[in-house]
Amino acid sequence: MKKLVLLGVILFSFFANVSAQKYAFVDTQYILNNIPEYKMAQTQLDDLSKKWQTEIEAKVEEIDRMYKSFQTDAVLLPEDIKKQRQEEILQKEKALNTLKKQRFGKDGELFKKREEFIKPLQEKVYNAIKTLADQRGYAIVFDRAGTTNILYANAKYDMSDEVLESMGYSSTEE
Repeated sequence: MKKLVLLGVILFSFFANVSAQKYAFVDTQYILNNIPEYKMAQTQLDDLSKKWQTEIEAKVEEIDRMYKSFQTDAVLLPEDIKKQRQEEILQKEKALNTLKKQRFGKDGELFKKREEFIKPLQEKVYNAIKTLADQRGYAIVFDRAGTTNILYANAKYDMSDEVLESMGYSSTEE
């Protein structure tokens, strides 16, 4: 009987403690979209990406022209010239693949630029969220923009605008 009472007291205190915790949520994408520096960084990244994509497309067209030319001339070429031109095409394709990885790969230049431009802003947002959560006693703050599946959230628990204000920005989205 003592064990049952003790278990009841432990369960009661656990559930009382859980229900006393405060929760909130933010939409980090909404917050970032209302920060002018983020929009500028996104524009710079988009421009850089387009520039590099144009460079890659030009190289693809060059390789395509070389290949079509080779196919047209292949019947008339001696075997050693054929091999030489095939090797040139292969070298260009390898260089293209290297360039693609260098620009857009997992640790490529675009990734590094994104880290350089966006990460400081994300850290600033995180610190503002943490500060507000600590001040208001929130146990957990969910991110509505992330992969967490929040099917419904009452707007009164959304502190996105407060985060923006604490960072010195005002919301521009409705």
